[in-house]
Order: sequence, then structure tokens, then C-alpha cells
Amino acid sequence: MSLASTFVHCPSVRDVAFLEDHLLAVNQEGFITHIGPFHSEESAQILRSKGDAEELIIIPRTGLHLPLMQWLDEYAYKAEEKLDADLGLAKEVYSKLAQRLIDCGTGAVLLFGTIKEETNLVLAEVMQAAGIRAFVGKLSMDISSRPTYREASTQSALTSARSFVHRCRSLTSHLPAYEQLVQPVVTPRFVPTCTNELLAGLGQLAQEENVMIQSHIAEAYDQVEWVKRERGVEDTKIFATSNLLTPRTVLAHCTFIGPLKLQLLASTGMSVAHCPLSNAYFSEKPFELASAIMSHMKVGLGSDIAGGYTVDIMHAMRQAVVTSKMKAGFAKTRWIDAHELAERGTPWPDDVDKSEPTTRTVDWTQTLYLSTRGGAEALGLQGGVFTVGAPFDAQQIKVFDPANGYGVGAIDFFGEVEDGDKKIDLGVLEKWWCIGDTRNRTAVWVQGKQL
Repeated sequence: MSLASTFVHCPSVRDVAFLEDHLLAVNQEGFITHIGPFHSEESAQILRSKGDAEELIIIPRTGLHLPLMQWLDEYAYKAEEKLDADLGLAKEVYSKLAQRLIDCGTGAVLLFGTIKEETNLVLAEVMQAAGIRAFVGKLSMDISSRPTYREASTQSALTSARSFVHRCRSLTSHLPAYEQLVQPVVTPRFVPTCTNELLAGLGQLAQEENVMIQSHIAEAYDQVEWVKRERGVEDTKIFATSNLLTPRTVLAHCTFIGPLKLQLLASTGMSVAHCPLSNAYFSEKPFELASAIMSHMKVGLGSDIAGGYTVDIMHAMRQAVVTSKMKAGFAKTRWIDAHELAERGTPWPDDVDKSEPTTRTVDWTQTLYLSTRGGAEALGLQGGVFTVGAPFDAQQIKVFDPANGYGVGAIDFFGEVEDGDKKIDLGVLEKWWCIGDTRNRTAVWVQGKQL
């Protein structure tokens, strides 16, 4: 397959690159074999051998009022148990999820499943059939406030986790490596649902089987306080002593972790799944995203799916910027208030730095990186960027319709597009980032295959 296009990608967290009038070639295995100027000699040779190229614009790709622990009790556990009890229902739900992910341009996803092996195998099968890269985690939990929804013992939980790893891998073992889109993930739900023995066993299992680890950590005030009260230490310490903080680990949320501890966590090579909308509902505290980026921590964007109202990562990009700016404004306001009170003789608060705060925010281009290359790095993937040897995972975006002279969807052009000029620049890309939707998305590829 050959595509002639303007390609837009984020090679680094502070760089948006436009490859205008380029030709990209993809081999039968779905890997990029060439990307270069359309009129270069090498591109010309490819066109002579493969014929015409298609011209595109490509870009790599209830109960929420309750506190987290109460929401899990009243909603999440019941829903998961219902899926575990009816595999037909599970397949129906997961098939709908797969289609919505594709509609939203998501070609790679890290999923929390349920505690039953068979249900998670259905999830893996559906994602593989849909052509989506899926990291599927069978939940491990030997503690639960819902007696009917937990594993019988620590040992049975470990046995089931190991069995799932093997069975999930066997689903695609007959396929070439580049077509094996589904991977198992060791998934302790979080500290409140796992004994220390289970966590340690899962850390050992992940090391022995060389699989990824995912969990939730430091997400909400009630969860953080529960761990301190019941275990006597913070959940980050428990994960560290259980060998669960590794370069293969992705931890969601991390909102109740300050900049200094984030630097220590970054040194382990772990990644963060930043879900800004879910954090607004359950954390009541924003993630230190700007600090994480400054610490060179691997960060990808997530929707948390159940912890919000949309699976669309475009919304997560926008919400991440809003959250970052609100957080910076709050810090500045607290410093101003403390400064004014100190001038009137009130002691300076211990939790407010006396030096004037430096405004650290993220902009839209950085969140575009986090939703493409950043997410790929967090998942240990080579994609998210247009370079030779990378898998061709991308989405096609249409912002202008030359047939009628109008922008597509909510994107309007007033006097900006003349004589059929379709030049894609940073301004047009920002328009799409701000107000684009599924009407602009006309194709999605994973490993070179159009979904």
C-alpha cells in the first residue's frame, strides 16, 4: 500500500511535525518501509512499481457523584459480575466497545477486564477479530466488599492469572508475530482488593512470564486513606516491595502523588495512564502532568471508559489541557492568598512554597503527543510515529471538502481556503484538535490493515 499525503505526527513531546507532500509505503506485514518526499527518486520508483497512490491527510492515532470506593461497591463490581455470569452478554458488550473504539480512532487500548478467565478471553477474541491492539488484563482480587465478587483464595487468584496469560497467548500463537494484536496483562485491581501475598505473587508472575502490569494507584482520597489505615504504608511502597514497579508497568491516575515522588517513580521506568475526566469525578485532585513530563515519565492518555462519559481520546486530550491550566491557576491563587496573609502577620502555610510558583501547564500539541507516540511508548510499542520500521497505525482525517468548498463537520473555514488550497498547517490541525469529531475521521489502520 502507498499513500501520498500530508503526514502529521509528534516525534517528541514538544514537537509537531508536518511531512508535506510525502509518500508512505507499507509492506504486507503492516510495517512502514518508506516515507519521503513525494517527488524524490525513491518515491518515484515506488510509484512506478506500485501504481498511483491515494492522497490523504493522516494522523497517528452512571453513579459518578459517589466517592470511588462507594462507586465500586454500588456500580462497578455489580456490572463486572453480570458480565462474568453471561458470556453472551459479554461478547455483545465488548463487540460494541470495539466498534466505538474504532469510530473514535483508537487502535490500541489497555483494558481492565473482570475476574473470570473466560470473560477476558472473550474480550481478547473480540479485540483480535476487530483488528485492535489490545492489552487485556484479567483482574486479580482476593479481597472485596462484595462477597460474591472475589477470587476464592490468594493461591487460586495466582493460578488463574497464570492460566489466563497462557490461554490468552495461545489465542494468537498460530499467527505471524505482526498479526498477534492481543497481549495478556497482569492486573492487580489495586491495593484495597489485593492482599500483600497476592501482590507479591503477581509481581513474581509478571517477571517470570515477561508480561506487562497494570493497576490503579493513589487515585482518590478515600482510597489513599484506606491503604494507609489498613496497611500502614502508602500504596506506592507496597507496589515497590512487591516488584510491581517496572518498565513494563502502567499505573492509572497517580493523582495523590507529588512532583518529587513522581521523579522517583519515573526512575523505575513505569508509565502513567492519565485519565483527566475520571480524575475530576473520583480524585478531586489533578494529576501532576506537567511535572511528570518534566521528569521524563512515560505518560499516555486514557478515558477510563467507565469513569466518565466517553471512550474518545480526543476528549481526554482537551480535558488534560483544561485540567493542567486550572491546576496552575489554583497554585498561583494559593500563593497570592498566602503572600497577602503573610504580609498581615499570618504564618505561611506549610504546604505552600514561599517562592513564587512557576506556571507549568501543557498545551494541545503535548496532549496530541501523549495520545499518539506517548501512549505507544507507555505500552512498549514502536508505533505512534511515521518512521521506517514502525507499524502503520494511523487514522485518516478530513478537514476540508473540495467538492463543496466547506470544512468537514464542525470545522469552518472563512476566507482561509482559496483556490482549492488544502494546505494542512498548525492552525488547521489545532482547529481539528479543538472541535473535530467522528465526522472528520474517514479511516483507521492498525498494522497496515484498514479497520
